Amino acid sequence: MKNSKSVIQKRQDKIMNHLAQYQSAEVVTLAKWLKTSEITVRRDLDQMARKGLVERFFGGVRLLSHVPEQNAPEPLSSDLDLVKDEIVRAAAQMIEDKDVVFINSSSTAMRIVPYLKDKSVVIVTNNAKLIQLPHDRAVEVILTGGEVYGNKQSLIGEFALNTLSKIKATKCVIGVSGISVKGGITTEVLPETAINQMMLKRCNGSKIVVTDGSKIGRERNFLSGNLSDITHLVTDDSADPDELERFRAKGLKITLVSAHPSA
Repeated sequence: MKNSKSVIQKRQDKIMNHLAQYQSAEVVTLAKWLKTSEITVRRDLDQMARKGLVERFFGGVRLLSHVPEQNAPEPLSSDLDLVKDEIVRAAAQMIEDKDVVFINSSSTAMRIVPYLKDKSVVIVTNNAKLIQLPHDRAVEVILTGGEVYGNKQSLIGEFALNTLSKIKATKCVIGVSGISVKGGITTEVLPETAINQMMLKRCNGSKIVVTDGSKIGRERNFLSGNLSDITHLVTDDSADPDELERFRAKGLKITLVSAHPSA
């Protein structure tokens, strides 16, 4: 029974991690991602809704704006947040004065903004939430415009693509749902793949993927690009070392931070 409860809790923690990034999800998508049945996912979501963690809607679930502190999965508010901050802090060192930087809708990638201090840079992003982050006065933020995709508030569609097509960036920082030698750079949100592809295409300099170690070696549903489309990967040392070696063999430059920065 204890083992069964542990398995259920781990699965529900994974769901919470997913919702923390995307705010909402469909039962079908979660079932495929977790490699379990839709019935099991619905049962988990019903339990989570009773705890006040999420709100159910027909065919899916969304994260509540206020989650009871005692029920929130620990990694969301402590360890994982610290790791992501260390990742973007390292990536920020690659950004130079006068850079024009593409940043995609990733919740990890947007964390880089507060670390761009004393640098005169222009950020072009399709992440509407990014403008709410504090940033240095020398940092200029430009939104692509476009259709707003769900609660995630990513900007998509032809308008956003048209804006990006008129800009040449010197750096690109993107987050991913999965990255592997076999599957390339992948995401769980189909409309965002075109945005990611355009950012990579219109960047003349370093193309940096920022992601925690859990995404290394994983392949999601929709392709944003191949490994050859990026130059750098910044992740933590919990990542699969064998997959990292395969990345290096492909010429990818890798920066590792500690998976336990508070230790």
